[in-house]
Amino acid sequence: MYNDIKLEKGLYNLAGKSFTQALTEADPDENYADSSLAGLDAFERQLKRFDIKICGSECDKVEKFFVTTESAVLFPEFVKRAITQGMEESILTDIVAVKTRSDCNQYRGYLISESAAYTTKTSEGNSLPETTIKESPNSISLLKYGRLITASYEAVRLQRLDVFAVTLRSIGKKLADAITSSAVSTIKTGATEVDIAGSALAYSDLLNLYSQFTSYNMNTIIASPKNAALILSMTQVQDSISTDEKGNIILPFGTVLIKSAQVNDYTIIGFDRNYALEMVTSSELIMETDKLIDRQLDAFTVSMNLGFKSIISDAAKTLNLDK
Repeated sequence: MYNDIKLEKGLYNLAGKSFTQALTEADPDENYADSSLAGLDAFERQLKRFDIKICGSECDKVEKFFVTTESAVLFPEFVKRAITQGMEESILTDIVAVKTRSDCNQYRGYLISESAAYTTKTSEGNSLPETTIKESPNSISLLKYGRLITASYEAVRLQRLDVFAVTLRSIGKKLADAITSSAVSTIKTGATEVDIAGSALAYSDLLNLYSQFTSYNMNTIIASPKNAALILSMTQVQDSISTDEKGNIILPFGTVLIKSAQVNDYTIIGFDRNYALEMVTSSELIMETDKLIDRQLDAFTVSMNLGFKSIISDAAKTLNLDK
């Protein structure tokens, strides 16, 4: 049972396993299928064990994690989850087609080449048009994105956990925004560029960009805050505006409009989010867990190694506003 699990620092250092995975292995979720704990994961069951409330009117303070040496082991996972939640609130989850885990910090991937259009017909005895998939001659380097966080235990120990979590989420969101800049740059690389017709962006330019997609669907547009506001001010958009379940704006032709400061004011990116971008990571979020467990908050780091690769270059196109 969850009350009998021995919590120690080593649970963070098991090869190929996260802290929660290690906990779940020792305390499987299925053991609680028909109990009042059915909706909790292994980490949340440990919070209940030590009566640590991380939200609500009776939310505890940071110091509650450090009542015992075992409950202190839970603190790094709390920090990690809050930062990860902030990262997941960014647009990254809306623009990545697939996530790949790499065993090293170099990733090669593959290239696709086509010998002829898919509409090409062949007569009996002749070769069919060919699609070639081969290893890419160039590898991408996974770069480290992270943050050094400095604080003192005395400064945070009396803070409510939900307030502290908001701060951590903010750090995660800003970290993800920095990562998004690299993702946007990768989508743009190799994408076909389309110029606007006049001297300023018009609704007809968006329709023209939409019409450039033949094999793929332009289901997403990323624009700077300035251009997103300009698009929303267009009469054609105001007359038939709608939102999806996440609150994203849906343009009249069915494309989701995403506002991002990681895009400049001279470019609008249209792409098929199901085909355009691969995110490659060599690790989950890395933290100095020992420092957090020992209340050494004066300087600890959070980081992750990752990179991006274009999957199908024809699944993305850019609209150039700089004429």
